[in-house]
Amino acid sequence: MKRLIAITVVVVAASAGLPPAAHAQAASLKSELLKDWTDLKPVMMAIAAAMPEDKFTYKSTPAQRDYGQQIMHVATGNMLYLRFFGGKTVAPTFNPNATSKAEILQALSASFDFGDALIREQTDDSMLQTVQTNQFLGRSSKARVIYFLIGHTWDIYGQMAVYLRLNGIVPPRSDRP
Repeated sequence: MKRLIAITVVVVAASAGLPPAAHAQAASLKSELLKDWTDLKPVMMAIAAAMPEDKFTYKSTPAQRDYGQQIMHVATGNMLYLRFFGGKTVAPTFNPNATSKAEILQALSASFDFGDALIREQTDDSMLQTVQTNQFLGRSSKARVIYFLIGHTWDIYGQMAVYLRLNGIVPPRSDRP
């Protein structure tokens, strides 16, 4: 018993100077979605801007989209799926058939800004509410829609990286600075 008391005294004395244990915080679904969404925009803007304008019509094969069309595919895909949220933020308008580098980059930026605003309107609970999308994604939570768009964007990023390399351009880094 004396030994147990001695061990207890040593443990209590040794821990007296320690800072209190950090309490685990619950993750916020909205915060995590917003972080992933906002972190993706500068990566996509960088790869989109990396190709010279005179090569925006470059295709890796005749059957593929050209570089500018790849970027517009992301922008229009974002807009298509984000509209299912039905938020208060007004959707931006842009020409889905734009061909100039400036217009295409503006459309991409606007589509990410729209997503940012819609996510900020949400709560953790509302991100779990389901919305009816198109036949491809079907009935899905708003969170699933955002993660679908993030995955889709990374897929197109990978294709764009190949287009750049085929033109002798090293793609910008895809990781966070």
